[in-house]
Amino acid sequence: MEASVAIQSLPAAGNDEELIRIVDEVIAYIASSGYNYYVGPFETTIEGPYDELMDIVKECQHIAVRAGAPSVAAYIKVSYKPEGEVLSIEKKVGKYHR
Repeated sequence: MEASVAIQSLPAAGNDEELIRIVDEVIAYIASSGYNYYVGPFETTIEGPYDELMDIVKECQHIAVRAGAPSVAAYIKVSYKPEGEVLSIEKKVGKYHR
């Protein structure tokens, strides 16, 4: 696994319920990618090939808008190691979630 990406999607929404509904659609899209992912309270982390993860990051904005958000902001963190392995989600936080 050459990359790990954390995505915090912040769609514009009229209320908390609408915000959660839109973010849930973004998370469902990430889950459908087939890559290992972890949902946290502020962001979702996904692991896989760098180029494919960047395509997923881009599509997350489109998903939020199609779900009804008039606009969306996103904070993205990327760990990329083209000649090796980045630290996995399991190595980073697995011991806290058993």
